[in-house]
Amino acid sequence: QSFKLLGFLDVKSVPCARESVLYGSLGSLVVGLGHFLATSKVRRSCDFAVGGFICTMLGYWFYCRYNLAQHRIRQRMLKEGMRNKILFEGSSLDPERKQTGNERSNS
Repeated sequence: QSFKLLGFLDVKSVPCARESVLYGSLGSLVVGLGHFLATSKVRRSCDFAVGGFICTMLGYWFYCRYNLAQHRIRQRMLKEGMRNKILFEGSSLDPERKQTGNERSNS
C-alpha cells in the first residue's frame, strides 16, 4: 500500500522519504513536548512541534540523500574498476602483473 505525503511525495518508492518522515515526527514530538514542559503553553508548543518536524525532516532528508549520492558514486567507481580489472587482466597494461626485463625495455 502506497502512502503519499502532501499528495505528491510517495513515501514508499522515494529513497529516504520514509525515514525522513519518521525522524521528523519523532523530532516534532521531542521539541513540542519539551517546549510544553518548559513553558506550559499549548499553542506555542504546537508551533514549535511543527517547526521541529519541518527542520528534522529536511535535515535528515539532506543528510540521507547526500549519503545515498556518495554511496552511488562509490558503487560506480567500484563497478568501473572491476570492469577495467577484467578487461586488462593478463595484458601488458595490467598494473598487478610483474614485468620482466624484456617487457620493461620494450615499453
